[in-house]
Amino acid sequence: MHAHRRPTRGPWKRTLASVGLAGLLLGSAACGGGNGNGGAEAGAVVDVSEAGDPVEGGSISVGLEAETNSWLPGEGTFNQPGLNVAYAIYDPLMQRTEDGGVAPYLAESMEPNEALTEWTLTLRPGIDFHDGTPLNSEALKTVFDTYLTAPGSNLAAQLAQVTSLDVIDELTVVYRLSSPNAAFPDELVTAAGWPFSPTAAAAAGDDAGANPVGTGPFTFVEWQRDNRLVVEKNEDYWQEGLPYLDQITFRPIPDEDTRLSSLQSGDVDAMQSLRQSTVVRAREFDGISNYEHLGSNSGAATMNTSQAPFDDVRVRQALAYAMDQDELIEVLGGTGVTPPQTQYFSPDSPYYSQAVEDAYPSYDFDQAQELYDSYINDPERSDGKPVGENLSFTFECPPDPSLNELSQLYQAFWTALGAEVQLSQVEQAAWIQKMLARDYEVGCTRVGNDRDPYIVFSQAFQPNPLNMTAFQDPEIDAQLEILKSTTDLEARKAAVEEIGLVLNANVPNTFTAATLTVIATRDAVKNLNGWVFPDGTKGNGAANATAMWGQAWVTD
Repeated sequence: MHAHRRPTRGPWKRTLASVGLAGLLLGSAACGGGNGNGGAEAGAVVDVSEAGDPVEGGSISVGLEAETNSWLPGEGTFNQPGLNVAYAIYDPLMQRTEDGGVAPYLAESMEPNEALTEWTLTLRPGIDFHDGTPLNSEALKTVFDTYLTAPGSNLAAQLAQVTSLDVIDELTVVYRLSSPNAAFPDELVTAAGWPFSPTAAAAAGDDAGANPVGTGPFTFVEWQRDNRLVVEKNEDYWQEGLPYLDQITFRPIPDEDTRLSSLQSGDVDAMQSLRQSTVVRAREFDGISNYEHLGSNSGAATMNTSQAPFDDVRVRQALAYAMDQDELIEVLGGTGVTPPQTQYFSPDSPYYSQAVEDAYPSYDFDQAQELYDSYINDPERSDGKPVGENLSFTFECPPDPSLNELSQLYQAFWTALGAEVQLSQVEQAAWIQKMLARDYEVGCTRVGNDRDPYIVFSQAFQPNPLNMTAFQDPEIDAQLEILKSTTDLEARKAAVEEIGLVLNANVPNTFTAATLTVIATRDAVKNLNGWVFPDGTKGNGAANATAMWGQAWVTD
């Protein structure tokens, strides 16, 4: 056994006030504003900047953390920055309610058969795309067949369960599934459920992703990649009286300091962030409303199990046991702000499990060293290197100051075991693409989601472009069959618990803390947490640093 010294705690201890920036995401909308000091509680909504009566007109500029590669569903990779733009241009067929459920938005209704193998969706009547062509069943079918499920579509895998989308009448279609799926409506909240004009897409050809045409509250004007995307009011919008704003300019500003200072100086009117200490710093600004959200998403270290040595569970466990979660959270500025995470669902979720928390590989350096040495001294080690040779790998992360500190701390933990760890900074958009291609070894990311657990786990741990760890397990597959075939909450909770136990035993990823997100705005920008469905049902506000900008307004 190698005698390596455990990493010292001292250099990484710091007060919250001394932390520069931070990294993480997710949950249920809360708002703090001005110089308020209140933190977001999962599930809480607090509006300290009264919205008042709606005001028509005006323009705003919104700072986003990253650019999006394309605006065409099936082609674009839509994370939180892209979702903010997408929900301005597209209406989702289904959307998330205040309590986290899913309900019809652009659709009028969606109903399953008894077996949960067919879902009948009826559209609202009288809605046109921005190019004047009608939103009808034929449009949905053309989009589904020609774009969403076409070879090369990044939605094809998650929609592979749909054997056909059949037209029943002008406004009614049936999604026919290969097997039961209780979670299917949740698929239509995101890109798979954003109808776009098939006529416009066909005319634009390869440029369709740069010329989005939806049914949403705003129409596309221009896109200067990595600079700005401009939308303007849809004068023929199907929801009477909306939108209130005349124009929105979305600006990708990857640097956290620059984006935050742009809001403080008035260069932008709103900004979104998934970085912990950015959220904390924004609370200190006068004249700023902070729409914060804390939920089931967590910062994480993700390992590519398709590459040696991370195909061996001993290596993954060793790296997990070597990590002091408290110190990682402290570096990210989350100490006293956000709780540690041990699983894919937070304590306020019905799917949280104490058994899964107890099974998480918490810090144990001796155990980490034993596992590490077991692997490197194994004559049949998977990386083919000589017995006793230390591991050598690269840890990748976007170039944010707090993430730089985070990377250095991971490096310190694993170097103490004997590993040679190189650090690499990769811009976020490029990092996402590397992870999708599984062209990495280990890196920082975010995991977990407030979506239906079947969708969360099937995307992450079955054959799917979003399975960035490449980890699969027969027990996970078995529990997913339960999740997709029943709506019984207790049965579903038990299945989620079993999946969580498998993941904590195999650690394809580790956790830091639940992510506190924010959309911070000038106080004059109103109603980010007050949007409603067409029938008046309250929506989920600015959850996950994502807003429904069609129902926001500005008072100056």
